[in-house]
Amino acid sequence: MLKIAVSACLLGEPIRYDKTGQRDRFITDKLGKYASFIPFCPEHLAFGTPRETIRIVLDNEHKKVITVFSKNDVTEAMNEAVEHELRKIQSEPICGIILKSKSPSCGLGSTKYYSGAMSEGKKDGLFAFTCKEHFVDFPIEEEARLIDPWLRENFVMQLFAYEDAMKLQKNIQTMQELVSFHTAYKFLLQSKHEANYRLLGKIVANHAKKSLHDVTHDYLALFKKTIAHKGSIGKTVNVLQHMVGFFKKELTSAEKQELHLQIEEFRDEIVPLIAVMNTVEFLAKKYNTTYLLGQKFLNPYPKDLALRSVIQEGK
Repeated sequence: MLKIAVSACLLGEPIRYDKTGQRDRFITDKLGKYASFIPFCPEHLAFGTPRETIRIVLDNEHKKVITVFSKNDVTEAMNEAVEHELRKIQSEPICGIILKSKSPSCGLGSTKYYSGAMSEGKKDGLFAFTCKEHFVDFPIEEEARLIDPWLRENFVMQLFAYEDAMKLQKNIQTMQELVSFHTAYKFLLQSKHEANYRLLGKIVANHAKKSLHDVTHDYLALFKKTIAHKGSIGKTVNVLQHMVGFFKKELTSAEKQELHLQIEEFRDEIVPLIAVMNTVEFLAKKYNTTYLLGQKFLNPYPKDLALRSVIQEGK
């Protein structure tokens, strides 16, 4: 089961400044089937609930946290709470972080900064900024961005791949396990970043005869960086066309033409990705194409999350 750190208000906890929650049903009801959650809220920890609203004020490039009505400087209390919540989630084997948008602590590029009474634009909240510093090449998103089907699909794919990488790192005993892992992720990696995919293949080949520990370390560092890339329609089409090549001896020319037409309809945003994937998976099962059936690209996460069922999933 995945372990994800989540802003507590998104889980429905009534700890926003006005003693309300803001439960996100995709997180609690959909991801909740496959994940346990580590809740956090630096603002609740620092100031309790209910509380006066706060804002981040820039003072000669220094970030100060000021209460909106009483104008008190509460920077120190906020920084201590941020460090406490960071240590809490660092102590857990999490594979992702979901933050509350627009929050002074948790907004991911959506937190308003001020200079006096004037807005200075939007940046990362204090806790979001700290998380990005300490969790490199890590699945981090805010719930408002996850409304976008493309960002949601990429994020969830990254969550499950990161969890697989953590399991491999913890349990690997033979080089063959690394080879098998890379083989299963071949097409997914290719759909993320072609050049990195080829570099990962060279790492697995291990021509330098490095130790299993060193090869695994090098591989997973680049693997995590690669799965952090967003997929695209163009790269996905390229992978789908590679997959069709596995059936060149089994299909008639008319059947191949029909399959390529379906891929073109996905490219042109006429049909969703799941339609093409179901066809490829059906053919792989019909012709017992075990190599394709073992590809994470076909099923990178549980199907009932239904993230490839909308046309807007691709970009």
